Amino acid sequence: MKVRLLGLALVAVLGLAACGDDDGPTEVATGRVRAVHLSPDAPTVDVLLDGDEVVSNVPYLSSSDYLDVAAGNRTFRVEPVGSNTAVIEATVPVAEDVDYTLLAVNNVADIEPLYLTDDNTAPAAGQARVRVLHGAPSVGAVDVYVTAPGAPLGAPALTNVPFKAVSGYLAVPAGTYQVRVTPTGLPGTVAIDQEITAPAGVVATAIAVEAQGGGAPLAIQVLVDVAF
Repeated sequence: MKVRLLGLALVAVLGLAACGDDDGPTEVATGRVRAVHLSPDAPTVDVLLDGDEVVSNVPYLSSSDYLDVAAGNRTFRVEPVGSNTAVIEATVPVAEDVDYTLLAVNNVADIEPLYLTDDNTAPAAGQARVRVLHGAPSVGAVDVYVTAPGAPLGAPALTNVPFKAVSGYLAVPAGTYQVRVTPTGLPGTVAIDQEITAPAGVVATAIAVEAQGGGAPLAIQVLVDVAF
């Protein structure tokens, strides 16, 4: 996957222009947006911002870095590599100094954008901040259990989480956790059983995902949003 800045094209989008006096360029308000490919049966894609390619060759389960984007309404297009046909075209708001994640979700026949506002403020000392996203289109609502490794399930940390739902940020002590995901109300049917390490000072997004092409085995994909 290759990520590139827009260079002169992005400068034009951001509206950085000479003032015509000794004050130099005018700074324009920007936010930050990253792109994530979560459509299990979709091909590798390119991402365009206001008509200019900003991310290329993004495979399933990969994400871009955060890109600086001018505040305002911005139009993103997602195209299969080598095609000029958009599978997603979405106009989304970008506010000054706000971070966002734009995800391509669902199977390719029903692919759609999911646009999240990110809170990348630092965790408290010795903690991590993690949010959970249900990104597996073939799976119904789920319960999520978070325990110490080897501990019994106990009560779920999150219940009845539908596809495309995202939790709030959970503050957790840094460490290793056993995360188990079951269909809602069926604690004996474990669809995902995976150990996740949450380092101190990290803000992350944990996503329940399918195998490439769709279906089992299911897994948890962790995106590190920011590390302090």
